[in-house]
Amino acid sequence: MQIHYRGYESGDPRVRPAAGYGVDRPTELPDEMDVLIVGTGPAAVAVTAQLSRFPSINARAIERRPGRLEVGQADGIQARSVETFQAFGFADEVIAEAYRNVEMCWWKPSKDDPSKIERVSRDPDDASGISEFPHIYVNQSRILDYFLRDAKRAPGRIEPDYGIEFLDCTIDPGAEYAVTARVRYTAGPRVGEERTVRAKYLVGGDGARSSVRSALGHRLQGDASMHAWGVMDVMANTDFPDFQVKCSIQSHDAGNILLIPREGGYLSRLYVDLGVVEEHDAGAVRATPLEAMIERANRILAPFTLDVRAVTWWSVYEVAHRITNGFDDVPAEHIDTRTPHAFIMGDACHTHSAKAGQGMNVSIQDGFNLGWKLAAVLEGRSPEALLSTYASERKEIAQNLIDFDKEWSTMMARPVDEWEDPAELERYYVNTMEFPAGFMTEYAPSIITLDAEHQALAAGFPIGKRFKSAEVIRRADNRWQHLGHLHEADGRWRVYVFADSAAPALEGTPTADFANWWAYDAASPRVRYTPGDGDDDAVFDTKVIYQQEYTEFDPKDVPNAFKPLKVPFGLEDINQIFATGHGRDIHREREVSRDGAIVIVRPDQYVAGVLPLSARDEVAEFFAQHLLEPAPAERAEFITEFHERIKL
Repeated sequence: MQIHYRGYESGDPRVRPAAGYGVDRPTELPDEMDVLIVGTGPAAVAVTAQLSRFPSINARAIERRPGRLEVGQADGIQARSVETFQAFGFADEVIAEAYRNVEMCWWKPSKDDPSKIERVSRDPDDASGISEFPHIYVNQSRILDYFLRDAKRAPGRIEPDYGIEFLDCTIDPGAEYAVTARVRYTAGPRVGEERTVRAKYLVGGDGARSSVRSALGHRLQGDASMHAWGVMDVMANTDFPDFQVKCSIQSHDAGNILLIPREGGYLSRLYVDLGVVEEHDAGAVRATPLEAMIERANRILAPFTLDVRAVTWWSVYEVAHRITNGFDDVPAEHIDTRTPHAFIMGDACHTHSAKAGQGMNVSIQDGFNLGWKLAAVLEGRSPEALLSTYASERKEIAQNLIDFDKEWSTMMARPVDEWEDPAELERYYVNTMEFPAGFMTEYAPSIITLDAEHQALAAGFPIGKRFKSAEVIRRADNRWQHLGHLHEADGRWRVYVFADSAAPALEGTPTADFANWWAYDAASPRVRYTPGDGDDDAVFDTKVIYQQEYTEFDPKDVPNAFKPLKVPFGLEDINQIFATGHGRDIHREREVSRDGAIVIVRPDQYVAGVLPLSARDEVAEFFAQHLLEPAPAERAEFITEFHERIKL
């Protein structure tokens, strides 16, 4: 964490000074705003936390409940989500309180006595090292708390307006405040009162029964599997030996259980197979009593017993796989001629089973994808066309999730007698680990993602997929740092310059030549798009990673493009210079060419492109597709003088 560069700060650096709309923030929902966020689910709170970091944006989040979510709902946190938490600054705290999954145990009917189950195998949770972050379990309410705490600590100081529900809206694409929304108070002294508010953009993260989705005229399309499951969070005494380990449990004739231990050591979640639902059930299975679920769980666990002492939450659901026909308000026939003003995220646009632990995780990525784009457009850094990429990117990801979940949930429900190969379920779990871990997302080429023409220059950073971190030595303090952990949710683009094999130099090498173009040439995106009155790295967080050992050079040997100046004191930031050391080499680990490469990473941590160090035109053309030049501004005098001096 870098602090003090704007002056000494004695308080908690995680609590940023209020600014813009965060100063004396009104408690009453205003009549007009930039963004109206509906709901406080995982996608909605990710957008809320992101936008609160941009205090020039007037964003509000409404929630029909009178207060925070307390129990139930999702609990599985995949490694990709933990990477996202790192960008928002609370990954370590979540990990500390969560249950950390290390392996999966597989239980099946005993060959000697099929009426009893026995453990047949174990699989490590991440044998391939797909991420440095763990797979964890913690209640969804805690994740919402962390995001909302981040929003409250950010300069925009956004806090949800609880007790207000969204009713409907109209959209006039040509108006400054395109969305006119009708809302109603559901709690407090104004309960029952209706109001009309206006917003430039509407974001719907209000769940599977989304009112925003209905207002946009979209419908969830798909089918149900005709299979029901009960889910319960229990505190129990049991002689089942793996009650604190994730388990897939298949009985001979009583059904199956997916056992998920929870944080704290005493709580566990059981997904209990309630069997096939009759075609004309009409939802009757949802009335299955808790006692029947506990009895079914004991039948599946035989010869072990489950003595349930308390149930903190439970529900019954039928597996359904559905996706909405649209993710924003633009009709299909107008996709190329209109930009969106309303969006839906999370369960509002895709529903599936809970077996793969994907609902909350994919929803968070929906919100992360949309949040930085809204900020870029509202702050005037990007054209409105950027917002069209949300629907095109996230709808494909949602469909991939549903396709995967159909297969996984069907396999989980299949009776033991129907398996030709008893080990097939375990193999599928291991072979598809990258998908449920959240790392199969691969965005197609677009205005914010290049094609794979130069992928071979950095094979370990696949274009369109998330930036897989690796450790490097920061030359300023000679400490190991995970490069990706320095990527904050601040809306900036990351430009990682992996240096060629020549030693660091101020000129005369491919890396130095690129650096000097990047810092000073009028065609450089850094020169074109960085506001004249702010930090040198306000738009582009540029880092250099040298192949040499950290002991072989000093920061003075490094071009100024990698030592950005900070206002108001003109402090030179030497914390963006990295090297190898002690036998570790990120170039080797991530298959980066010894000739060097530029790896461009989007604000949401996905690799946007890989280019050679000589690719001046390609770099400029790429950013010209989705960035706007700022209005002319007075360059701080010390910055002008400093840059003139260091160019000499």
